[in-house]
Amino acid sequence: MNESDLLNGRYKLEDKIGSGGMSMVYLGRDLMLERSVAIKVLRKDFSSDPAFRERFRQEAKAAGNLSHPNIVTVYDFGLDEDQLFIVMEHVPGTDLHTMLKERRLFKIEEGIALIVQACAGIGYAHRAGLVHCDVKPHNFIVTPDGRLKVTDFGIARALASINPDEASDVVWGSPQYFSPEQAGGMAPSPASDVYSLGVVMYQMFTGELPFTSKSAEELAQMHLTAEPTPPREYNAFIPPALEEIILKVLSKEPSSRYRTADQLGRVLLTFARQEDIEAPELQAVALSQGKLNRSLHAGLSALKGELGASPPDELGTIDWAAVGLGLLALLAVGGLIPFWMWVYFVFNPPFH
Repeated sequence: MNESDLLNGRYKLEDKIGSGGMSMVYLGRDLMLERSVAIKVLRKDFSSDPAFRERFRQEAKAAGNLSHPNIVTVYDFGLDEDQLFIVMEHVPGTDLHTMLKERRLFKIEEGIALIVQACAGIGYAHRAGLVHCDVKPHNFIVTPDGRLKVTDFGIARALASINPDEASDVVWGSPQYFSPEQAGGMAPSPASDVYSLGVVMYQMFTGELPFTSKSAEELAQMHLTAEPTPPREYNAFIPPALEEIILKVLSKEPSSRYRTADQLGRVLLTFARQEDIEAPELQAVALSQGKLNRSLHAGLSALKGELGASPPDELGTIDWAAVGLGLLALLAVGGLIPFWMWVYFVFNPPFH
């Protein structure tokens, strides 16, 4: 497919901006709405499979219903000359994979700010009943002002439909980042996305992947059985509390991890507050969502609200000022009772 091609008489391909094993990504132009878009064109051998076409349609439709500041918006999808394509919001920026190759390590406050945004977007999808299935740095786009957006929801799940009768042989996601259950050929869950987020965190703060191998089979087995090297052995500047969070997220059993990306996001916000980490990026995120107008603390609280209410097993802080005002109000009301009793008996004496 050439950059001069026009898809469905509406989308003009301009420049190639990315490529992978299953697709090519172009900067394009929506001639009807006169706006720049990103267009992912899938390989023809995928597009010719009827099961994949139907699953792709379902997944693209579901992804198109997601509207969140930390998710790349899906505008349209279609089939042109037997080739599937999906039209998305064009986000100026760099994918996290490229940033990791250039920088290798992230400062704690920078990494936490980015991962919290990823948790916000993926957690929103979890609440909508969608699992990403292919969480990895390649699918995180970071804008120049520090905004992170997650892309490619559902495409990995659609790919699995190519061999629906061979579930044990289906590899969901990317081998370096997929969860033990994905490595075993089982369908992913929100906890699977959480595991993959843990692999991304591990890489951001240590400069290494928890498991590496030239063989996909050996890598899958390592995800299933091997224990990762504690992150602080690579980077002593990682706080012990953060190491504990990462290792919990990389638990083999889904029930031992945080259940959803929302829950992981709340835990990371609590960690940032307890460690007194100054993260201007978090403040900027909250401001852009209209949830901060006074301070970083208010911003973190607002973003925590965006991620969802705390579960019952998480202990919240007590607003003692509110408790005190409530007690004063109670005393004030209670103090009026004798006065009204006196007024009543003045006008209604018990004895005449």
